[in-house]
Amino acid sequence: MSGDHGLSTTVPAALAAVSVNAKLHILLVGDKAQLEPLVAKSSHLDRITIVHSTEVVEMDEPPAQALRSKKDSSMRLAINAVKDGDAQACVSAGNTGALMATAKFVLKTMDGIDRPAICSRLPTLDGVVYMLDLGANVDSSPEHLKQFAVMGEQLCKALSDTVSPRVALLNIGSEEIKGNELVKQSAELIAPLPINYVGFVEADEIFHGKTDVVVCDGFVGNVALKTLEGTAKMIAHFMRAEFNSSLISKASGLAAMPVLKRLGKRIDPRKYNGATFLGLKGAVIKSHGGADVVAFQNAIEIAMHEAELDVPKRISDAMSESKVTE
Repeated sequence: MSGDHGLSTTVPAALAAVSVNAKLHILLVGDKAQLEPLVAKSSHLDRITIVHSTEVVEMDEPPAQALRSKKDSSMRLAINAVKDGDAQACVSAGNTGALMATAKFVLKTMDGIDRPAICSRLPTLDGVVYMLDLGANVDSSPEHLKQFAVMGEQLCKALSDTVSPRVALLNIGSEEIKGNELVKQSAELIAPLPINYVGFVEADEIFHGKTDVVVCDGFVGNVALKTLEGTAKMIAHFMRAEFNSSLISKASGLAAMPVLKRLGKRIDPRKYNGATFLGLKGAVIKSHGGADVVAFQNAIEIAMHEAELDVPKRISDAMSESKVTE
């Protein structure tokens, strides 16, 4: 019911996801009066269930207020469905802080995890990289980053079929003497773990394909992500401006259109929409608030895959096997 575009995005995306995934069943949680007309003509009504809610968490609503006063919100009821076993995953484009606070309160963190982390896929030269934390924890300890490393490795293993993901710590240099105390102490805790830890990676190397998982605290991760998004928008703006600067440039743009379209497909941010809240006793996927239908459908399909692979259980088992809490 929330996000920047609400039902005009979420419902068409849900219907599209159901139409191409025969095993997928979706609970649409929201105002029944608004939802029913939007799904009435679907040929897959046997796999769509409407769960009525009377409240909506607003995008700018304080998380604590939403948690206390919006117990019948679409967000709360969707997460309740995961806890109660009526759903295997929750997908939302709503208020990130409220979603995290509600999910943590309802689902709880798994044993050995102090704080959930936000993890997302980003494009690289030869595939994707999983990066966490992207903003859930602005103040993290070395112990938290150690937990993030194990969680990120398991998510990468599950979704990419990579047998031994390369895990790196984001730092200002690759040398052991570089970095602040948080990074240095985290490296000491991560190195002995039974994972493929490859050391430090610098920000300009995140997209080179040298690592499969990048670990950092939420403040640094969010800044890095927003910088990437801003840079991409700036480059796109400059390209449009240059191609429209003269008749010759416009002609050149037309000639280059096939290449530009292929480039656009490779780095289309909609393909990477859907960040996972790792560390919870249940799968919760956060879609970008401004996601369109294609992007939100991608988030739904990520949730479906994580449910099929039971990612929360894999992480819980890995925490036990790695003895991360010792």
